[in-house]
Amino acid sequence: MGMTETSRRAVLVTGAAGALTLGSVSFARADSGELSRTVSGRLPPGAPDYVYLPVELPRGVCELRVAYSYERPGVPAGTPGNALDIGLFDQRGTALGGRGFRGWSGGARAEFFVRGDDATPGYVAGPLRAGTWHVVLAPYTVAPQGLAYTVTVTLRLGPDAPAVAPAYPPERARGRGRAWYRGDCHLHTVYSDGRRTPAEVAALARAAGLDFLTTTEHNTHAGHGAWAGLAGDDLLVLLGEEVTTRNGHVLALGTDPGTFVDWRYRARENRFAHFAREIRRSGGLVVPAHPQATCIGCAWKFGFGDADAVEVWNGPYTPDDEIALAGWDAALARGRWTPAMGNSDAHRDPDRVGTPQTVVLAEELSRAAVLDGLRAGRSYVAESSSVSVDFTVADGRGRVAGIGERLDVPADAPVTARLRVTGAPPGGTLRLVTDQGVLHTARDTDTTEWTTTAAYATYVRAEVRHPAGSPPLPGALAAFTNPVFLGPQQVRRGTP
Repeated sequence: MGMTETSRRAVLVTGAAGALTLGSVSFARADSGELSRTVSGRLPPGAPDYVYLPVELPRGVCELRVAYSYERPGVPAGTPGNALDIGLFDQRGTALGGRGFRGWSGGARAEFFVRGDDATPGYVAGPLRAGTWHVVLAPYTVAPQGLAYTVTVTLRLGPDAPAVAPAYPPERARGRGRAWYRGDCHLHTVYSDGRRTPAEVAALARAAGLDFLTTTEHNTHAGHGAWAGLAGDDLLVLLGEEVTTRNGHVLALGTDPGTFVDWRYRARENRFAHFAREIRRSGGLVVPAHPQATCIGCAWKFGFGDADAVEVWNGPYTPDDEIALAGWDAALARGRWTPAMGNSDAHRDPDRVGTPQTVVLAEELSRAAVLDGLRAGRSYVAESSSVSVDFTVADGRGRVAGIGERLDVPADAPVTARLRVTGAPPGGTLRLVTDQGVLHTARDTDTTEWTTTAAYATYVRAEVRHPAGSPPLPGALAAFTNPVFLGPQQVRRGTP
């Protein structure tokens, strides 16, 4: 037997900065079958970031289904139209950072379900306990005409299916001992807005020559358990989340299995430092993603003082990445260092997994060792597995420092930087960069060296560039390294 009710009322009950709560959706009691309610409303331009629709779940619910739609009216050129994201919190509440999170699909799906034993990708399976649940509507952008929406909630009654305990990938792979390992730490699948399955991404990672990857779905950890059978002796899988706020995105990289990191705050609310600490408590790294991206809400506005690393290169190299690289280098010149990374941010075909990739020197192929190497900046970024970089600085006494390390020498003592590249692009350029800028260039070669002093160069880093397409602009990067520091100067971690 089915029961359907429709309501056109969407009454504001409570309000707070950045959020509002609508009138509750409740159901007439039934012993079996389905119960359904449809609620419609309109959000004005300037609507709060998060709108909560309370849903009163009676006892005996074995499945919850939610479907939604919204109008997409035409708008003038240059004016954002309507975009409405959606997610779910259970009876434990919607408190920031609380335990009630049950899933998020953003704008990637028009409907989802949750059961005790299964859920739509992006949502967390588990008990459907009686109480007040909340569908969260997140108006990403609102057209001048407003955003008219319709939400249908359907409950199926019956015995709850037993929960299935998730399994997670192992934290260590066979590896090669102390070695350089290649990874892509920004990847999406069907568990958020990607179009590939985890199995497809794992296969592409192996084909790209990667040793490790990190799963980073937008605003959900629900896919962590999907990777248990996809890791292996040849591929380490780290877990994480892309925390997608309205003022930028940050990777929670290598967190404990099942870690959820909240995203419902803006820079002006001064809450990011708290969630950065939560990421570290769960064993992960805090990595602002694509800090100069131009999509709405994508550019990083929280500052870098709480960052463990920063994603300077995101996907195919573009002017956004060139600007991010310049900003990162300017911070180095000011004596503030946040190790740089590069990742593909691959979502779907034709996005290439492993373009670019971060190559890290780690003691072994394990979660702990890889994160240690990334945190220390013992890494470089390459456009593919065909490009390898060997970069060191040595003094006259035979002492050598590598990428991310310091060579402590007198200010006037000569030191020699040596760069050797495998797989450099034909006609490309090798560049050595200091706080003054590019001080050494070599073309059409795989090796170069340059002698300087700590007084002249507080750090040296290397770049491998493709031939310039529009001089005087440099060519796109094929690889770049974190710096080698010279002299006794103290470098502070984190950029302002």
